Amino acid sequence: MKLPELSPFKDQPKKYDGPSADEVLRLRQQFLNPGIFLYYKKPLMLVEGKMQYVWNERGKRYLDALGGIVTISVGHCHPEVIDAANRQNEILQHSTTIYLHPNIAHYAEKLASKMPGDLKVCYFVNSGSEANDLALLMARAYTGNYDIIALRNAYHGGGAATMGLTAHRTWKFNVPHSFGVHHAIVADPYRGLWGRDDVDAGKNYAADVKNLLDFATSGQVGAFIAESIQGVGGCVVFPDGYLKHVYEHIRGAGGVCIADEVQAGFGRTGTHYWGFETQGIIPDIVTMAKGIGNGCPLAAVVTTPKIAATVAQRTHFNTFGGNPVVCAQGRAVLEIIDREKLQENSLKIGNQILAGLNKLKEKHNLIGDVRGKGLMLGIELVKDRQSKDPAKEECAQILETCKDMGLLLGKGGLWGQTIRFSPPMCVNEQDADFLLEVLDRALSEL
Repeated sequence: MKLPELSPFKDQPKKYDGPSADEVLRLRQQFLNPGIFLYYKKPLMLVEGKMQYVWNERGKRYLDALGGIVTISVGHCHPEVIDAANRQNEILQHSTTIYLHPNIAHYAEKLASKMPGDLKVCYFVNSGSEANDLALLMARAYTGNYDIIALRNAYHGGGAATMGLTAHRTWKFNVPHSFGVHHAIVADPYRGLWGRDDVDAGKNYAADVKNLLDFATSGQVGAFIAESIQGVGGCVVFPDGYLKHVYEHIRGAGGVCIADEVQAGFGRTGTHYWGFETQGIIPDIVTMAKGIGNGCPLAAVVTTPKIAATVAQRTHFNTFGGNPVVCAQGRAVLEIIDREKLQENSLKIGNQILAGLNKLKEKHNLIGDVRGKGLMLGIELVKDRQSKDPAKEECAQILETCKDMGLLLGKGGLWGQTIRFSPPMCVNEQDADFLLEVLDRALSEL
């Protein structure tokens, strides 16, 4: 039987003459953090990328449907992003915020123009974990309250503070953390008490936040934080109205509301530029990273002038935050998303993939749930649709089979049972067809 074929692509990879994958693995095992993980039984080495595709050292091309873990937004090595970085690299590679520089000012103006309401003050940092850490500081300084409410199944980073927000045992070390953090039940319409057919599901899940406020806190909190769509947790989409009700409870308890847009932001959901907009709310603080810079170390926190004024009571400084090179890249990303209509493309291709995944669900009983928005999609695999026992081993095998056929996917969920789809937003209809055909083949081969 003929294997699915990637659509033709004009660019060819350069000849690779570096060390072998086996040699790189040996060096990694000897000198790198032993806690980092690899997806595949035989590790994959990637040495080149262009738009939605990547190549290994032998010149094999893959469709990157994981997008560098939801990080490549406009495409690998997009020529305009490269040009913006190269131009700045030739002039001035680094300058801190103790001096004026046009890049950070123009970029902040452009980013703020994308925000609704009074979200107009930008802070630049280097990673999503660092952005969420700063957001916690802002919330506690502004409200004078300490307690934070987060969600089970959430991932907000691996630092000392953000590990406390994260609610997956696999990401939490057995060290003191989570001081003042309370985790509400996740509003998961697939595994939770209230499903998608319940019109009051959002309100009912939000009631658990009110319950925490009443029984686990003084009744006054610093903040509530949630990903707009849970990413690491397996692409969990909240019921309509959920965040609206939660925000009312939190603000009634003196807290501010933080939206973690590290994965769902920048047009990826298709219908809206920001994931929180799909819930019809406006947060007080927004954190963002990953797709913000198309792969460069850039992240941001955007908040209101009133909250920012509180933080200004002390010195806040970040050595690399607002670096002129990464600001040039970040601004280029915003311009490309608009000019190439990548938000619209996310909706179009995302709907194509979503429809195909639902057809595959009818064919393969292993698929328990299909969910997501735009190009942030997931399918949860179960051994049995009634018991919903996680199909962890099957999920890992499907990723292996898809990789062998030229498709790179992600996985999430506490048990690694959910396949995640988050390709660069420049993917096309042929890529979507290839993805669905390969996945169908992999499911059939189990």
